[in-house]
Amino acid sequence: MQSLVHYGCHFLIPLVVALIFYRENWKIAFITMLAAFVIDLDHLLATTFFDSNRCSINFHPLHSYFAITFYLFLLIPKKSRLVALGLVIHIISDVVDCTLM
Repeated sequence: MQSLVHYGCHFLIPLVVALIFYRENWKIAFITMLAAFVIDLDHLLATTFFDSNRCSINFHPLHSYFAITFYLFLLIPKKSRLVALGLVIHIISDVVDCTLM
């Protein structure tokens, strides 16, 4: 159940946001937001790549509170907004995952 909610949030929320706010270019918006998955590369720095009992928030460098603050500021300029939305949605999905543990 936890994995279903976690990955559902990772894919469904960006899709819904793209369809509602970027109707004309929803495919590009969706793919751009999914590109935020690149922040999961910091999992490669962990001793165990995947641990279902570990909360990513403030454990991995790109999931740190400092990085999250930076992602929130990226929402302000229009040019970085789609990527920032993907990053923030990704972090929210990880927070939901942490609360379900």
